[in-house]
Amino acid sequence: QVQLVESGGGSVQAGGSLRLSCAASGLTSNGNCMSWFRQAPGKERERVASMYAGFRYYDDFVKGRFTISQDNAKNTVHLQMNSLKPEDTAMYYCAAGPQCASPDHWGQGTQVTVSS
Repeated sequence: QVQLVESGGGSVQAGGSLRLSCAASGLTSNGNCMSWFRQAPGKERERVASMYAGFRYYDDFVKGRFTISQDNAKNTVHLQMNSLKPEDTAMYYCAAGPQCASPDHWGQGTQVTVSS
């Protein structure tokens, strides 16, 4: 059974930083794209960043501010978020699957709140 457990969310002032982590277990293949999505109240879920086989994707609104990385030894994926803005406020979800944009597995989410 696949489990993705996020941590590291919290409240921060604009301009601050947070580092999200996603502990993955039960993934039977290395051919999985690891992604971070987010969903703000009243808005659709959107993909923030993905990584797969050395390829990294970032949505335009986080390029240069967010960095996705993976610690293979610990089966953990991180999202370093710098220069946070109030519009980054959302529930952030870790996801995994063969296709980055349509993952098969989801975590429960971790809340990020950025105040101005």
